[in-house]
Amino acid sequence: MHHRLTPKQHRFAYDVFYLWLDLDELDTLSSQLRLFKRNRWAMFSFFDADHIMKDGQEVKANVLQVIRESGVDTANIAKVRLLTFPRIFGYIFNPVCFYYCFDADEQPVCAVAEVTNTFHEQKPYVLANQEDDRFRLITPKHFYVSPFCGLELNFDFKLRLPTEHLEIHVDDRQGEDRVILTSLQGKRRPLTDSGLLACAFKYPLLTLKVIFLIHWHAFRLWMKGLHVYRKREDTDLQRGVYRPHRSITPQEP
Repeated sequence: MHHRLTPKQHRFAYDVFYLWLDLDELDTLSSQLRLFKRNRWAMFSFFDADHIMKDGQEVKANVLQVIRESGVDTANIAKVRLLTFPRIFGYIFNPVCFYYCFDADEQPVCAVAEVTNTFHEQKPYVLANQEDDRFRLITPKHFYVSPFCGLELNFDFKLRLPTEHLEIHVDDRQGEDRVILTSLQGKRRPLTDSGLLACAFKYPLLTLKVIFLIHWHAFRLWMKGLHVYRKREDTDLQRGVYRPHRSITPQEP
């Protein structure tokens, strides 16, 4: 669900599915499933290179490096699980995916939200503060996500630990005021070939649908007369960006 509160109301919701992947089991899943492969073409696939690349060749090493660079000790992180869109028939657009890190006793350590914009830039946000059964972070965006949002806004991440049910909230704030509400809810299902095939019919070409809907709703917001923020403006507020577009000079976080 996506609900813009100001300067004009705009709300929409649609169904999606995510994969819940243990990063240590990707090769095992790739060998066991016919419809899912790692780093090679399939109906559904996972490519390490679709995520933030640091010094490692695999996604787990790279996300652990991101976490360390944020000041969080990774020595006790044993498991990293990822909630993500897969590539579907080779195409991927992943607006946001979520890493959850656990110690050897399955106790949560931290989480990371990896946000991607339509310029294919990426930025990670590390959530190290836990409140009961969720991670919480309010932080400056410093990232160009929407042409209808200024870069001075804050992200407000509230990530409940995934169990059989999923609940995630990512809101945009201007000071104490909420500007946009975004939520993701779902139920867990086994990852099997039959389940993937059912998703192929229930959510056909999901990643193409997502990028189409982003542009469709952007057109509707433009028709409503919302102010447009250009990518080339306020480049000093676009910080800590991976794969920066040529329109900006990379800035430190």
